Amino acid sequence: MSRDSVVDAAERLVHSRPFGEVTIRSLAAQLDVAPMSLYRHVRDKDDLLGEVVDRMLAAEWEPAADPADLGRWLTEAAERLRHLLVDQPAALHVYLSGPVVSPAALRRMDAMLDVLGRAGLDRTAARRAYAALHTYTVGFAALEASRSGWRPSPSDGGTAAELAAFTSPEQFAVGLRYLLDGIASASPAAGHLPTGPDPGGRSTPGGRAAESAPSRERRRGVSRPG
Repeated sequence: MSRDSVVDAAERLVHSRPFGEVTIRSLAAQLDVAPMSLYRHVRDKDDLLGEVVDRMLAAEWEPAADPADLGRWLTEAAERLRHLLVDQPAALHVYLSGPVVSPAALRRMDAMLDVLGRAGLDRTAARRAYAALHTYTVGFAALEASRSGWRPSPSDGGTAAELAAFTSPEQFAVGLRYLLDGIASASPAAGHLPTGPDPGGRSTPGGRAAESAPSRERRRGVSRPG
């Protein structure tokens, strides 16, 4: 048994069980070893999950869009992280537990800083813009995930349904557009972050039509975990 084999098994466990059932004990049972033996290879559960999530992020974070199309690239980078955090409770747990400085997270941050620098922002402004995009994405995903099972009751009234729509993929696109508008206005190269009309069925930064997560997944042939 090695650290890699333990992380491999943990990754399979994360994909096959509800997050609440992912424990050192359940992982040891899967590997048919004593729980204490795992601590020779991992510090604790958070150490283990951090590496599992780094693998997930490495496979998911990089946009397919051309980095020269800055608005589209930044939009896709944010969408990909939101999608990972909403769909994978282990990833959301890691991101809400503290700053994530794993190799894939640092590569993602450096790539986004580079793209923001191409938009004309100096290093300090690029880091502040990245922080705004990153914290908006993580915070939105946390709220979206926490309300994913909510269903309106007759006593809630229409206001509750309106508030529930605040955590939809479409609303994420709207908020992201506002952020990119603000970043563009602070940049000498504002034209590098083109934005379209409000995506109430129209377009998002870079001129891409707003698309819900289920629609995007159907296009990619990906199924959301139940």
